[in-house]
Amino acid sequence: MRNAKKCNKWLLPISFFLIQVASGQTVVGKWKTVDDRSGIEKAIVEIYKENGLLQGKIVKILEEGKQDAICSKCDDEFKDKPILGLHIFKDLKKSDKNEYKGNEMLDPENGIKFRGKLWLDPDNEDQLKVRGYLVFLYRTQTWYRVKEE
Repeated sequence: MRNAKKCNKWLLPISFFLIQVASGQTVVGKWKTVDDRSGIEKAIVEIYKENGLLQGKIVKILEEGKQDAICSKCDDEFKDKPILGLHIFKDLKKSDKNEYKGNEMLDPENGIKFRGKLWLDPDNEDQLKVRGYLVFLYRTQTWYRVKEE
């Protein structure tokens, strides 16, 4: 009985630690986007799973004066739609390398769709690498995990 009490005393803190470690190793959650050229904080993107595939939508615009921006350069169903709430990627599939890949990622600032992938930085799980490919050129941004309070 005495050993059981000792075990229970440590069970809750260990469980809490394991839950935090497990939840910290996922791309699911909210991420702050930062322009890799200007350093300007742009938006908060919520990444979530739906039917086993990764989805991403803009849930908050951070850039001053852009809160009511529309996707004026888009030429499809997103044309002149508000950027807030816009799905910037849909149906990304997990690869063998712990990356998520897809053929339609959208940059609402310039209206361009491209194929891309994203993955957690192996040295810092609070940083997400997001890479877009246009023909044979690519560009990679680092997004930062938003800690829920």
